[in-house]
Amino acid sequence: MELIEDAEAAPRTPKRVMAPWLGRIHQGDCLGHLARLPAESVDVIVTSPPYNLKNSTGNGLKNGSGGKWPKAELINGYDNHDDAMPNDEYVAWQKRCLAAMWRVLRPDGAIFYNHKWRVQGGRWQRLADEITADLPVRQIIIWRRKGGINFNPGYFVPTYEVVYLLAKPKFTLAPKANAWGDVWQIPQEHKNPHPAPFPVELAARCIAATHGKVVLDPFMGSGTTALAAIGAGREWFGFEISGEYCKLAGERIRELGEPAAARLV
Repeated sequence: MELIEDAEAAPRTPKRVMAPWLGRIHQGDCLGHLARLPAESVDVIVTSPPYNLKNSTGNGLKNGSGGKWPKAELINGYDNHDDAMPNDEYVAWQKRCLAAMWRVLRPDGAIFYNHKWRVQGGRWQRLADEITADLPVRQIIIWRRKGGINFNPGYFVPTYEVVYLLAKPKFTLAPKANAWGDVWQIPQEHKNPHPAPFPVELAARCIAATHGKVVLDPFMGSGTTALAAIGAGREWFGFEISGEYCKLAGERIRELGEPAAARLV
């Protein structure tokens, strides 16, 4: 797909400035890394942060009889993150992360922010609405994934998540991408040891919808966004606090024949 430069957009950050960042997974906290990035240096951000599932009325992982889902990888949380913050702290943390992402986004850039809505204590809870309250939400995309086995006879099996499209004023979709609609049916990731992977196809769809040349994922996890960016021929880099996940992502990227240096900070 041809990449179109918006003549009215801010000048691109010089390649020599971005060279130390590109094509690498940088280990460390994303807020620290984002603070060091030049302003308006990234075209597209595709990310899926921890959902804080373990701080929920059902512990995020229990069935109706009080037992745990037998194959729920998130029972033990993530490596380096238990996924059980108090909700107000979680929202404040994610708001700081999004504000930092917004600072490094170009005037024609966009963030694709994957999250999950859920019912808590008999009430509809959309933490991502609170998290994104200070930023312009261009659209909500429904990611329609296949359901799994539902052990609770009181509930329909969950089959979707959401992607918030947060766009700068000059952002436009790539040609014909608007015809895809706002419900994307994409199977979830399989055979991935990360506890909460999202599919390469989902990240690839987000990237392909843009003119962006430089793609960032501040919560790189198992490297899904990097794989999608490589497949689309875009420049990429990412941040990941877990050394274990940096190693996993590097292995997946090297399987494509690409080098992936995990830089310790």
